[in-house]
Amino acid sequence: MSAPAKFIPDPDGRNADFYRHLAAGTLHLQRCEDCSQVFHPPRFLCAKCGSDALVFNPSPGRGRIFSWTVTHRPVDPGWAAEALPYATVVVEMEEGIRLVAGWRGSLEEICLDLPVCAEVEPVSESFGFLYFAPAEKGE
Repeated sequence: MSAPAKFIPDPDGRNADFYRHLAAGTLHLQRCEDCSQVFHPPRFLCAKCGSDALVFNPSPGRGRIFSWTVTHRPVDPGWAAEALPYATVVVEMEEGIRLVAGWRGSLEEICLDLPVCAEVEPVSESFGFLYFAPAEKGE
């Protein structure tokens, strides 16, 4: 019997724009053109100045681990096929916002303030998974 497939969400609203970029293989973050505020999750209006002049800009995908959790018993059995236990990390991006994503690396490597870089795994035309991995030395 084969392992169950991971659940693939079908995003809507402003989240659909974020995940559409991941589906294309790149990380983009929403930024206000009027005040330059970067934020996540995506919004219809800027939380800082109220402008609707919002765009998605490419991100270099670099940050540092802010927090993490290790899962030993997943809710979605599709995640158990990769390996258990696995980690989910909260990363403070260079742009100042925090993203939650899967971890690509050994659990022993995870520590606070570890420099990381984003990895994108497109899985459909409208969705991609976001992961972080330890940054290579010098990145």
